[in-house]
Amino acid sequence: MTFSFFRSLILVLVFSLNWLNVSAITDSNTVYVFDIKDEISDPVWHNIQNALEEADQVNADYFIIDMNTYGGLVLIADSIRTAILRSDIPVYILINNNAASAGALISIACDKIYMMPGSTIGAATVVTETGEAAIDKYQSYMRSKMRATAEETGRNPEIAEAMVDQDIAIEGVIEEGKLLTFTVSEALENGFCDKEVCSLTELLADNNLQDAKIVRYVPTTIDRIISLLINPAVSGILIMIMLGGIYFELQSPGIGFPIAAAAIAATLFFAPLYLEGMAENWEIIVFAIGVLLIALEVFVVPGTGITGILGVSFVIIGLTLSMVQNVNFDFSMVAFDGLLMSFSVVLLSIITMAILTLIMLPKMLSSGKLQALVLTSSQEIEQGYVGIDNSIKQLVGQKGIAFSDLRPAGKVLINENHFDATSLGSYINKNESIEVTGTEGPQLLVRKI
Repeated sequence: MTFSFFRSLILVLVFSLNWLNVSAITDSNTVYVFDIKDEISDPVWHNIQNALEEADQVNADYFIIDMNTYGGLVLIADSIRTAILRSDIPVYILINNNAASAGALISIACDKIYMMPGSTIGAATVVTETGEAAIDKYQSYMRSKMRATAEETGRNPEIAEAMVDQDIAIEGVIEEGKLLTFTVSEALENGFCDKEVCSLTELLADNNLQDAKIVRYVPTTIDRIISLLINPAVSGILIMIMLGGIYFELQSPGIGFPIAAAAIAATLFFAPLYLEGMAENWEIIVFAIGVLLIALEVFVVPGTGITGILGVSFVIIGLTLSMVQNVNFDFSMVAFDGLLMSFSVVLLSIITMAILTLIMLPKMLSSGKLQALVLTSSQEIEQGYVGIDNSIKQLVGQKGIAFSDLRPAGKVLINENHFDATSLGSYINKNESIEVTGTEGPQLLVRKI
């Protein structure tokens, strides 16, 4: 009896230990980590959408952003901010050195803000490509976003707004005329940092997540390709190839290679933007209409200029608007810096293509296989090549009559043959005597006798 009792007790203990071990494994947390170490731009928005979706699929308990950025596009930052606020998974951020401008907006949207020693957060004024402050319309938009985000996450909205507007003064925090940027201690004091930590490991320990399963976002090959293609620098190169191919095809129709290169570049340019919801159908159509108008200017109505100007304008508009994230015809959410950057990429690509065409093309065509595309031989008169009938030169010095009035051009009759002629002096009336003094192309030059 005693043996059976102890045996039963041991079995119960073993079962209990196994159950506790399984429960511990089952109850372990999953933490999803996403890095933002570049400028806030379209590739970052593309990747964070995928990361949030993947975090949901792996049933992540926490989503942590490891950030070091000087900012970027306001519209992209606003899209990321909105995605964070709507996330069912708690989102924490670790500021690893910088969270400036657009980075500050994203940080304030997170549930908790952690900062590493020496880090800063703030300076969220909207600036142009030249580094100058944008007009007040865009500053007002950023101020409202910073305020609304701070209100949503329980932080001081006036402080958040002061990171954008240097005219806001807050006693004990910032004087008027200065743009607000917090150090770690200042952010801790004013509620814009939950704790200073030295690493991600310390952040995890602060939330009892030291034993959590860590899943890091790794872009797929397709993600990397899309991120590469929508990079402004790569977009600029594709625009150059696209427009260059169209130009050379219009100059020498029927070659095939230029238009094929242009078609491939156009596909690589528009397809990723379309998949990312940036390029709308009508923007691609505007570009296509522009190309058609340029072709009409070259082949159908040359010299008018109006068709060509409209075509170039449509091409520039289509390319520029395809790179900004508008909704149909609504551009109210498009920030000035994003629109200016897109236009700058298009304009710089056109200028660069024009320079390369004028300077490098002759050198390229003068050597190698491309030389076969250029006519390098000449047809000299001495070799028997003539463009007109040289026999009329034998008529110089001969006399005849005006077969028609020469005012100054007309017909003359010499040795019972008719010739085109031009009077060098006064008008010559029909049947008046003339003398051939020279030739000009296929015409005789005559004077009245």
